[in-house]
Amino acid sequence: MNKMVNTPSEADLTDWDRDHHLHPWAGIEGHGQQEYMRVNTADGIYVWDGAGKRYIDGPGGMWCVQIGYGRQEMADAIGRQAMDMPYASPWSFTSEPAAVLARMIAERTPGDLNTVHFTTGGSTAVDTALRTSMFLNNRLGRPEKKIVIGRERGYHGSTYLAATVTGKERFKTRFDKADDLVHFLPDVNPYRRPGGMSIEAWCDAKVADLANAISEIGPDRIAAFIAEPILCSGGVIVPPEGYHQRTAELCRKHDILYISDEVVTGFGRLGHWFASEDVFGIQPDIITCAKGLTSGYQPLGACILSDELVARMADAPGDDVFYNGYTYAAHPVACAAAIKNIEIMEREDILGHVRRVTPHFQTRLRQIAERFDIIGDARGMGLLGCLECRPELEQKTYAAYAGFGQKLDDACEEMGLLLRPFGNMAVFSPPLIITAEQIDEMFDIMEAGLEKISGEYNG
Repeated sequence: MNKMVNTPSEADLTDWDRDHHLHPWAGIEGHGQQEYMRVNTADGIYVWDGAGKRYIDGPGGMWCVQIGYGRQEMADAIGRQAMDMPYASPWSFTSEPAAVLARMIAERTPGDLNTVHFTTGGSTAVDTALRTSMFLNNRLGRPEKKIVIGRERGYHGSTYLAATVTGKERFKTRFDKADDLVHFLPDVNPYRRPGGMSIEAWCDAKVADLANAISEIGPDRIAAFIAEPILCSGGVIVPPEGYHQRTAELCRKHDILYISDEVVTGFGRLGHWFASEDVFGIQPDIITCAKGLTSGYQPLGACILSDELVARMADAPGDDVFYNGYTYAAHPVACAAAIKNIEIMEREDILGHVRRVTPHFQTRLRQIAERFDIIGDARGMGLLGCLECRPELEQKTYAAYAGFGQKLDDACEEMGLLLRPFGNMAVFSPPLIITAEQIDEMFDIMEAGLEKISGEYNG
């Protein structure tokens, strides 16, 4: 029986969410008990909860709200497209927004990455990239060339294949993964290098990890290497200088596809449309993107293929149908949002703004590490940052560190800053429109939060 709902109370909303909404990464044993903050309105870099309290959105949604909240012209573009053509099956039709957006993306990618396969988000973009590597090798008569090399602390998504190549050390789940298809390289985080080892020696060792894996597994069995330019969800880990270029050369030498997962770093996070070439000097075979593509206003992802890769797939014999696609791929409304997002970013020179405020952002981040003994490392690039705490906890487990991180999160939240704690790490990826003054406001609250809790621990 249908029941009409009229103006639910705050208590009703809380109960309905607890009773009926299974959130991502929620504890099943506690389902129906946890209460999530309900955010009702947002503008610029700020969000407001149901009680009307304002917060700085330190994580930028989920690394994605590049142009900030409350953009009327985004709402207008989305509304117009929803009225003109709300849906078009990508199997049978195209739409003007899909064609225009594909061209706009191709104009901004490095090298010959000109073919765009639209997906529904980052996970499906990565899934498509991995399936593409399998498709290529099956077409070339190399069915044994299927293993993907990933990295510890890398995160690539929640679909079956994307979760398979995710190497975050805490990513131990009751969900199955295709463990026979993946090999993980050790942590690339320079903060973890042995005492007395130089950054250059660490880079040599990390490149050797890949070279050794190729030698041990055999290049005839390895299809692809997948790497985030910066391991974002793993703690904003910036590999040592030269690492990406040297690993890309190894992949080229051994006919291994290089997949650059730019779901977070793409669309301005480091001050460029894509970080692969402009920041790290590589031209991958495949780039995956999502998040900042629409600034979170609509769900959309893309898997972008090089001309050389497409030609290799096309020239091989046998069944050539690319059996990969999604009902909502190239969704006209989502594509219209992405077009408007790119237009806003270019008109307001948001990429240039990121490059201009980055020095201040990174300076304030590192000053916190100098001020507080409890901070073991401050790292980042562009408008990405991480503070890694080193509390002297008796139990050095993820659960113990998560408890510490939650205390820091609670302290900052009370003062109006939202964080996304990862164990003993606090990560920052604010909307790209953040000003220098707002950067100060954000880090001032962070320092006050650390003042409040650091007395409980000996750094």
